Amino acid sequence: MDYQQAENQLASVQQQTQVSLQKLQALAQKLAAAAPDQATGREWAMDLREVALAVQTQAQNATTLAQQMADYISKLENDVATHPNPVAQPTGWANRVQSGGFMGSLTSGLGMGAGFAVGNDLIGDLFNMF
Repeated sequence: MDYQQAENQLASVQQQTQVSLQKLQALAQKLAAAAPDQATGREWAMDLREVALAVQTQAQNATTLAQQMADYISKLENDVATHPNPVAQPTGWANRVQSGGFMGSLTSGLGMGAGFAVGNDLIGDLFNMF
C-alpha cells in the first residue's frame, strides 16, 4: 500500500459515513411521520441516535486508522528517500505534500475535522426533528 491508496481509503470511509448518516436521517423522517404518538416518536428517535452515534464512532476509528497508515507510509517513504543506497525511488507522500511535520498533520486534521463536522451536523439534524 502506498500513500495514495491510504488517502483513497480515507476518502471512501468518509463518503460511506455520509451516505449512512443521510439514510438514517431519511429513516428518522419516515418514522416521525409513522409514529402513533409523540412519546413513541421520541423513543424511536433515541434508538436511531444510538445507531447514528455508533456509525459515527466506527467511521472516526476507521478514519484514524487510515490516517495512521498514511503517516506510517510517509515515514517509510522518507526513510527510503534518506537511505544511503535506496533500492527504490519513493513515490507518494514525499512528492505530494509540500510541508510535512506539524503543518502536514494540521492540514490532514483539518480535512478530517471537516468530515466529522458534517457528520455531527447530520446527527444533530436527525434528532432535532422531534
